[in-house]
Amino acid sequence: MIRKERYKIFWLVGESSADLHSELVMKALNDKFGNLTHIGIGGPRMQRQGLKTLFPFEKFAVMGFVEVVKHLFFFLKVQRKLGKLFSTEKFDLAILVDYPGLNLRIAKMADEMRIPVLYFICPQFWAWKHKRVYQLKDSVRYVACILPFEEELLKIHNINCSYVGHPIAEEITFELDRGSFARFFGLDPNKKWIGFFPGSRNNEITKMLPVFLQTAQKWNQTEYQMLFSKSHSVNHQLYMHLIEGHKNIKLIDGYNYEMMKYCELLICTSGTVTLEAAYIGTPLVICYKGSYLSYLIGRIFVRIKHIGLPNIVLDADILPELIQGEMKPDNIYKAGMQILSDPEKNAQIRKELFKLRAMLSDKHPSQEMPKIVRYLLDTYG
Repeated sequence: MIRKERYKIFWLVGESSADLHSELVMKALNDKFGNLTHIGIGGPRMQRQGLKTLFPFEKFAVMGFVEVVKHLFFFLKVQRKLGKLFSTEKFDLAILVDYPGLNLRIAKMADEMRIPVLYFICPQFWAWKHKRVYQLKDSVRYVACILPFEEELLKIHNINCSYVGHPIAEEITFELDRGSFARFFGLDPNKKWIGFFPGSRNNEITKMLPVFLQTAQKWNQTEYQMLFSKSHSVNHQLYMHLIEGHKNIKLIDGYNYEMMKYCELLICTSGTVTLEAAYIGTPLVICYKGSYLSYLIGRIFVRIKHIGLPNIVLDADILPELIQGEMKPDNIYKAGMQILSDPEKNAQIRKELFKLRAMLSDKHPSQEMPKIVRYLLDTYG
């Protein structure tokens, strides 16, 4: 088989967590092939691996039905520009990561222009919009799944796919022990720590952070210290404005995994962070609040009974979930204290989270993805 001297890969990544997940894959591909050009949409981590970007990454950080509609003209502009790009540049492969609202349309466009599509982190068709599975079958050459049960569900529809492991199994590392972490951020090592993760998008921060700040005031400050994570992808001025006047909290900028590990309890906005916390093994309360219209639409279409990824993967009611109107400071505090004050319940949660860690650790995307890319380049290149 004749192989090209250089391959050109298009990427589309729209969220911070996917930027992180894609970084390790890009590094593995660069190490394995050494002759790749990466062009597309992605964040700072992917740019460090050589991605040439086409649009500002922060413009893609929107979530929810109403929020997406507000940015519709921007997404149409992106789609038009990518259509022109595909017609003028010869790509050997398109790797589309999560972000199904846009990526499934781009998959169709790429496929029509004879660009093979690899979908990494497939749409959650098992939760809602089941018809997306047919879009995958029509336009995607291969799907790389990161949740164990997805492979079987896709193969029912005769879609080429495999489970490649979850990226967090490779990403989670610890640089500081508890004492060093406490010294670095000026924490009281004699207190128990409760950690708050309000989100990685500006619209999440606006809705979640004020509620989390009110919740933090309910804990006994002589026994507990309140730690608040600030994501690098969040507008700094917005975050600092919202926490102004709240002096009994400690801002943790970076070292998320240490914060998750050393806290007694975590209060997290629903998303990848909940799976990371569960993988590390710390009990958590899962919260979410979107626009009211988005919530009403979601109630109509969502097919599953859980929103938290740890509960979905384990298929059980392990961690409390507080959604929309239930997400009030009193309810969050009550759910958290039920875990903290009941050693038996706490131990049972940690036992179940250990099972989750085992489920997500058996494969690694940085090892599996290069095999799939080689197969696709050899087959369609």
